Amino acid sequence: MNYPMTVPKAELHCHIEGAASPSLVLRQAEKYQVDVSSIINGNGKYVWSDFTSFLQAYDLASSVFKTPADYALLSESYFRMLAAEGAIYGEVFISPDHAQAAGLSYRSYVEGLAAGIEQAKEGTGIEGRMIAIGVRHFGAASVERVAKEVVGNPHPLVTGFGLAGDEREGHPANFAKAFRIAGEAGLGLTAHAGEFGGPDSIVAALEFLRVKRIGHGVRAIEDKDLVRRLVDERIVLEVCPGSNTSLGVYSILRFHPVNLLRRAGVRITLNSDDPPFFHTTLGKEYSSVAETFGWSTADQVEVTRTAIEAAFCDDGTKQRLLVRLESADVQ
Repeated sequence: MNYPMTVPKAELHCHIEGAASPSLVLRQAEKYQVDVSSIINGNGKYVWSDFTSFLQAYDLASSVFKTPADYALLSESYFRMLAAEGAIYGEVFISPDHAQAAGLSYRSYVEGLAAGIEQAKEGTGIEGRMIAIGVRHFGAASVERVAKEVVGNPHPLVTGFGLAGDEREGHPANFAKAFRIAGEAGLGLTAHAGEFGGPDSIVAALEFLRVKRIGHGVRAIEDKDLVRRLVDERIVLEVCPGSNTSLGVYSILRFHPVNLLRRAGVRITLNSDDPPFFHTTLGKEYSSVAETFGWSTADQVEVTRTAIEAAFCDDGTKQRLLVRLESADVQ
């Protein structure tokens, strides 16, 4: 599919472990003698059938990244790929729980990822930041532990805190303390909601976690009052259409509410979530949504502008990114 490379793009919602290409995972698996044949087929594509098997494939693919150098390779590879698609900014979710499973300290994990982001920036000019996430189905104590670890080991590229995991487990009220800890330390706040949970999941995240961004959030369309609230409070949705159709939240892109939400005045961004697992990329998200709903180049630029304005980075970086966006030679 062709899309205008000239549209500068920005991404706010991508899990770094979920961004590992099958070819990179195969190389790492060979290095560590890990059998990944159950999750990567002969065509070099990830194999899974439902949300549970997707999570299992995700965890097995993640397990081949064990050292700071492995994580540097992962982040550099992903950010270089983003830049090749015309992205000027990207934020990735990082999972201290996955680092712990690999036997890495939080600090080593972050330093490895940061080194890769810096290398990609040096080579391409792309800016990158990290959002540390707690996993809701691990419980409130686990999420609080992550918040304290992030706040206690500050890093200039870790600028946000979020909540991921199974949305059907754990009420947002349980995580209010963790979000208070992160928010008081100056981290940007976001939470996955309104993907497998309905509008009430989004309302609870807004009420108890005080977030300004919602990961996914698309099921807000089922509640007119909530849509109005999102518009009034200028809440930004990190929308991942390819992910939502792959996981069966919507059957096809044509039925996805991204266009209805945008037309209602909700602030929308486009994102790839776990790109190789869902056979997508950030560029493909922009192009497929634009093609399906008739978005102009100006509409796509507006989506990028929204992402930059909502980004968890300092004002100076935002201004430089906005200048790059406005001065781009967009066809």
